Amino acid sequence: MERPGDRQLAQMRRQLLTAGAAMLVVFTVGVVGYAMIDHGEHRLLDALYMTVITLTTVGYSEVIPLDNHPGGRVFTMILLVFGAGIIVYFASSVTAFFVEGQLRDVFWRRRMRKAIGELKEHFIVAGAGTVAAHVLAELRRVQRPALAIVPAGADVSHLGDPDEVLLVEGDAAEEEVLRAAGVMRAAGIVPALEGDRDNVLVTLTARQLNPMIRIVAMVSDTRNVSKLERAGADAVANPPLIGGMRLASLLIRPGVVTFLDRMLRDQDKNLRVEEVVIGAGSAAIGERVGALGVNEMPGVLLVALVEPDGSYQFKPDDARSLREGETLIVMGGPAAVAELRRRWGGHGYAEALSDSLAR
Repeated sequence: MERPGDRQLAQMRRQLLTAGAAMLVVFTVGVVGYAMIDHGEHRLLDALYMTVITLTTVGYSEVIPLDNHPGGRVFTMILLVFGAGIIVYFASSVTAFFVEGQLRDVFWRRRMRKAIGELKEHFIVAGAGTVAAHVLAELRRVQRPALAIVPAGADVSHLGDPDEVLLVEGDAAEEEVLRAAGVMRAAGIVPALEGDRDNVLVTLTARQLNPMIRIVAMVSDTRNVSKLERAGADAVANPPLIGGMRLASLLIRPGVVTFLDRMLRDQDKNLRVEEVVIGAGSAAIGERVGALGVNEMPGVLLVALVEPDGSYQFKPDDARSLREGETLIVMGGPAAVAELRRRWGGHGYAEALSDSLAR
C-alpha cells in the first residue's frame, strides 16, 4: 500500500543499492590489489584482512608488509581516501533507510488513526479497484468525508493523493477492521470488492455492527443481488448493467446525458442532485415550503419533496407544510447544500438521515 513518503523511501532504497554496489566494488578492488601486491605469498583472507583494516581505519598490524613496497603504499592511500568516503556513504544510507523509513511509517499510521478517529457521519468504501476509486473520487468532489478499506498489499496509487486519502489496511469483512474505520459512526458503506462473496460478508458484518448504516453494495453477478439484500444491503448496483443503461441513454436521450455529464465533470461548480433530511428539532417543521426560501438561495433549486413512506411530490407547492422525516431533493453545489443542511437539518439530522436512507 502506497503511503505518504513512499516515493522518498523508494529513492532511499535505490540509494542503498547504489551504496552497496559501490562497497562491493571497493572491496573487490582492495582484495585484488593486495593480492597482486603480495604476489600470491599470502592467502586470500590476508588480502581481505588488509582491505578491511584499511577501509575501517582500524590500524592493526599489516599481514602483508608494505615497508619496501612504495606502490603498495600508494595503493593503500588511494583505497583509504576513496574507500572511507564510500563506507560513510553506505552507513548513512543504511541508517536513513531503516530509521527514517520506520519513523515515516509510524508517523503516517498515527496521523491516519487520528484523522479517522475524528470522522463522523462519514462514508466507507471497501475495495481498491476501479469502482472503489470512482466512488471515492465522487465523495471527495461533493466534499463528503470518506475513507477506504483496502486489502493488505494492494496498489492504491489510483485512489488519489496519498496525503489526502484516508486508508485502513485489512480485510473489510473483519469486525476489528470495520471498527478501525469507524463503522459505528459512519453514515454509509460501499462494499466494492471484486468478489460477490466478499461483498456479502462485508455487508453482513457492517449491518451487525451498525444496524442504522446505509449499505450500497456492488455486485458482479445479478444472481447474487438477493443474497446481498438478505445480508442487509439497502441497495445493490451492478456496474455492467448501469453501463448498458447508459449506452442506451446515449442513443435515445443524448441531450440529457450530455447535461448530466457536464454537471458531474464540472470541477468548478460541482452541481449535484442532493437531499436534505428534515430531522428532529428542525426549524423547518411546521413551516411552509415557500417560507424556506430554497429557490431564492444562490445556486440551489428545489426539485422535489420525499415523504417518509417514499412517495414524492415534484416541485412541491409553496403552501405545503413540512413534517419531520421528510426530505428535500435539491440541485446545487456542495457549499449551498451544506448551508441548507445547517439551517433545516435539525439536531437529529444524523438519525433522520439514517432512517430515511434505510427506507
